[in-house]
Amino acid sequence: MGTPTHCPYCALQCGMTLSRDGAGGAARDTVRVEPRDDVPAGRGGLCQKGWTAAELLTVPDRLTAPMMRRGRDAPLEPCTWDEALGRVAAEAERLGALHGPDAVAVFGGGGLTNEKAYQLGKFARVALGTSQIDYNGRFCMSSAAAASGRALGMDRGLPGPVTDLAASGAVLLAGGNPAETMPPFMRHLTEMRAGGGALVVVDPRRTATARQADLHLQPAPGTDIALANGLLHLVIAEGRADGDYIAARTTGFGAVRTAVNAYWPERVERITGVPVPLMREAVRLLARAGRAHVLTGRGAEQHARGTDTVSAFINLALALGLPGRAGSGYGCLTGQGNGQGGREHGQKADQLPGYRRIDDPAARAHVAGVWGVDPDSLPGPGRSAQELLSALGTPGGPKALLVFGSNPLVSAPRAAAVEERLGALDLLVVADFVPSETARRADVALPAAQWAEESGTMTNLEGRVLRRRRAVPPPDGVRTDLEIIGALAARLGAPGEWSTDPAEVFAELRRAGAGGAADYSGITYERIEAEGGVFWPCPSQDHPGTPRPYLDRFPTPDGRARFVPVEHHGPAEDVDAGYPVYLTTGRVLAQYQSGAQTRRVPALAEAAPGPFAELHPDLAARLGIEDGGEVRVESRRGAVTVRARFSDAIRDDTVFIPFHWAGEGRANLLTNPALDPVSRMPEFKVCAVRLGPAR
Repeated sequence: MGTPTHCPYCALQCGMTLSRDGAGGAARDTVRVEPRDDVPAGRGGLCQKGWTAAELLTVPDRLTAPMMRRGRDAPLEPCTWDEALGRVAAEAERLGALHGPDAVAVFGGGGLTNEKAYQLGKFARVALGTSQIDYNGRFCMSSAAAASGRALGMDRGLPGPVTDLAASGAVLLAGGNPAETMPPFMRHLTEMRAGGGALVVVDPRRTATARQADLHLQPAPGTDIALANGLLHLVIAEGRADGDYIAARTTGFGAVRTAVNAYWPERVERITGVPVPLMREAVRLLARAGRAHVLTGRGAEQHARGTDTVSAFINLALALGLPGRAGSGYGCLTGQGNGQGGREHGQKADQLPGYRRIDDPAARAHVAGVWGVDPDSLPGPGRSAQELLSALGTPGGPKALLVFGSNPLVSAPRAAAVEERLGALDLLVVADFVPSETARRADVALPAAQWAEESGTMTNLEGRVLRRRRAVPPPDGVRTDLEIIGALAARLGAPGEWSTDPAEVFAELRRAGAGGAADYSGITYERIEAEGGVFWPCPSQDHPGTPRPYLDRFPTPDGRARFVPVEHHGPAEDVDAGYPVYLTTGRVLAQYQSGAQTRRVPALAEAAPGPFAELHPDLAARLGIEDGGEVRVESRRGAVTVRARFSDAIRDDTVFIPFHWAGEGRANLLTNPALDPVSRMPEFKVCAVRLGPAR
């Protein structure tokens, strides 16, 4: 009998069964992966990353003992757990006494289980007393979360089960490439098209997803707001808006209608480069569908105006009457494995469990009661992820950083500056299962258990809470993140309970989140087992869960969705004579996030061995760049040298570099840390660069 669980990678959380021979030791080398067909989101599918996931358990450089530097310039050397934890606790207490509790910061990850995300947020506020906690999900989902919250009253990735897409009449996907980032997702879109539905893709590149679309709109990077406003202008001008729905279920339409009057088709074509006939066809395909979805991905969201960009697409969906109708709506494609749950339970700078605001007195009182502390002892909001990383080691900034489940030296924008800030810390602690680029810079590296070596829950992109089950024991000397957090809390004398049992932590999470927007109080491990997952919100054990929120009303004060007028401003850093080419970044099929996991799997490393710059042959000819030759790409923040890859699938004013690799090909040496004023999302997806043959 195998162990049913879920893939460790993206938020689709495809089902898999893990089986092995024997009872330990060398049997770790024979863990086998088989797909499960009882998980609707994945429908029995796995991508290459999922099929090879078991190889992560035996990577040659696996961390199996704590490592510590005896001095600033000394190498990392093995030490005991007592030495490592004692060093961390003593330094945290010393720095806190000298500089105040905010001297110690915590940086989490969107791949942590719900239990670990919850416990990490509690640890920061109770054990450390610090406000300085955020996570790498700020780099992924924050713009969609902010826009959904202000328009729909709730941040939940999809408006219904993923399977609803197969019955849709049309899907507009802006800035997403699931054919490479979550391939099994494409089964739902393929089924939709087979049933007569249409797929419209908005992307500056003709990606693997765009090649399967019925219509591809190819705007200049940073012009998505203008395009969405232009599509809405056409919806109104052509009489395709759902007036009855707008009157009954929304507010604010008049202001948006006035704003988009200025986005007539010919003007939008000049801004975006998208021909007017293609815009009209996109509107026709959406309007004719009985059911339709408007979806966004990171390409639309990772901008200094990412919240406004998502708002523009939500406005389009609202005008067509989609949100709150069964089988229709607006949604975003969550990226990281627990990108949805990871932002609900308190590891964001401004939130407490249950998706509560940390500056809400009632929320503070409720959560403090569960934790057994005085509400006044809880810190207030802290710095967002990029602001936190930029403040490390500065006067008034944190002097120590504890990292769980993240690799910011590769994943954060303006990576050279982040590296400098990490070097200015008195103490850097990283819990990971491999020596990632960030872990190799640590003063203390703690070996953590992997996905198949621990239990817990994950919340996939449709809001379904799922069980992750332990299939194999961790290597000797390795501890789970819950064990690490509990041991540190004990050494710091933290009040309250610090269980290392995921089931007990989940029970406490349910109490802490009860009554919040993301209410898990009616979800139990037993229900998840029996029902194949439970959709939140689920406020009681006799509640069926909520697969399709918004059907009766929106969770806003008046029950109506809000139109939000937004204007096109262009990228924070536009092209000019000195830097005349747009850079955009993204992912490739065989790699994942910062590559710390996938670069260690031989089959994946062979399929995608290194970074490259994808550019149009016409652009290459103007610059004297040869296909396959080395090209130097330079922004105002740094430079990389990578191989050129010619493609007519990209605009001739744009270059694309994937961000999975470290070293001289690190794409995030180039990217712009300009922040969205609402979500605090950095502008990963567009900046100005110059390029030429490397010499």
